[in-house]
Amino acid sequence: MLLWFRNDLRTHDNPALHFFLSEVSAQELLSSDMPHKAVFFISEKQWLEHHWSPIKIDLIKRHAYSLVEELAQVNIKLEIVEVPDFSAQKTYLSEYCDVNNISHVIANSEVEINEQQRDKTCVELGIPLKLFEADVIVPKGKVLNKSGEMYKVFTPFKKAWLTYVKEHGFEYLGRAETKNSVKPLASAIKSNCKEAISTSNTLSNHWPLASVIETEVLPSFIQQKLALYNDQRDIPSIKGTSGLSPYLAIGAISPRYLLFVVLNHYPDLLTASDSPKFSWVNELIWREFYRNLLFHFPQLCKNQCFKDKYSSIAWHNNLPYFKAWCDGRTGYPIVDAAMRQLNQTGWMHNRLRMVVASFLTKHLLIDWRWGEQYFMEHLIDGDLASNNGGWQWAASTGCDSQPYFRIFNPTRQSERFDPKGDFIRKFLPELKEIPDKEIHAPHRFITKSNLDIYWPTIVEHKEARLMALDFYK
Repeated sequence: MLLWFRNDLRTHDNPALHFFLSEVSAQELLSSDMPHKAVFFISEKQWLEHHWSPIKIDLIKRHAYSLVEELAQVNIKLEIVEVPDFSAQKTYLSEYCDVNNISHVIANSEVEINEQQRDKTCVELGIPLKLFEADVIVPKGKVLNKSGEMYKVFTPFKKAWLTYVKEHGFEYLGRAETKNSVKPLASAIKSNCKEAISTSNTLSNHWPLASVIETEVLPSFIQQKLALYNDQRDIPSIKGTSGLSPYLAIGAISPRYLLFVVLNHYPDLLTASDSPKFSWVNELIWREFYRNLLFHFPQLCKNQCFKDKYSSIAWHNNLPYFKAWCDGRTGYPIVDAAMRQLNQTGWMHNRLRMVVASFLTKHLLIDWRWGEQYFMEHLIDGDLASNNGGWQWAASTGCDSQPYFRIFNPTRQSERFDPKGDFIRKFLPELKEIPDKEIHAPHRFITKSNLDIYWPTIVEHKEARLMALDFYK
């Protein structure tokens, strides 16, 4: 057998790895002179075609090299193979299976359409692929309405999802066991792994490996911040969120593990949806919702609007406006600071993702797909299902999206969620001397003070709002 790692770079709650270890007897695994083989493909050409960001790719590589050492503890040798794309992956696997007489290639499935087509072709080529599901808590396709169809509104999906978990539970597999008797293999590759990790591009070094998240960050978040999550998650100037999205996006942490941990601390949380702590679980359910949408409606992977009536909409697509948005030069401090955060760090606070997406699609009338791609090209936690779902929600083209007439006022959003301008000043230091009361709309103060420190607004909110209402009608 050959174990094929994809978007599941972990030994913790990994169904494909769990099956692989169960199939190989303990005696054979421990006594064999030759370790069992696993493979992970670095396919940067393919990843860049999917608009994955350099910082996300760097995080993936760091976790792949770390996984080499983890797997050595159970006598599995992970080979990291660099091939350009999915076609080359299929060629490698086909040749390897023929030469080594492989009976099964064990892997976890991926929901995206190109990945699904790759796996279908693998089977057609005779590659004996056996797939498991590792990216959701409840198996996709299990939460359906009375007509046996996918829910098109989140709230009833959430209720049905919670009912399913309460009735059926969820399968949590734990961590692959360490075998002390295979230390020689682990020792032999340890130095090489450390060197590979240390020489990795520094783009993602600000983000620790998932092992640190599991042992330090997550316990601290649950004990100290979870109770405050509902009140603080929308405040971008403080670290009120868990910061787990990059690890979910690359499969370094399992969503089932997260639910398992939080329920260990708060066993009754699933029956307490009015609890402030539940709001964090609610975000996990939103993730499930968006991944189920891709499963049931694969055309979402092809840049299609979920609501067909918006498919032929004539977006204005003003290139100078788009560049101003990308560069953080719209003249709206909260929008500009958010885009600076994205460009400088590879991450953006979730509240601000909604604000800047609404601004691009409603104020500037620019195609949501432009923003979706820009996010994927810069985010460390870029994930097709969540990114597509979020952008179509903001643009009013998606499943259970905000109505087209809901248009965020960026100044009011700024006043509400960054009242003293702490976040704005962090990423727009040119405004550091502007008083708190003026920081959200500083142009009058700047003009009065005869300063030249900030750029004018590219559109006026009232006019843009009226134009958007007419445009969508």
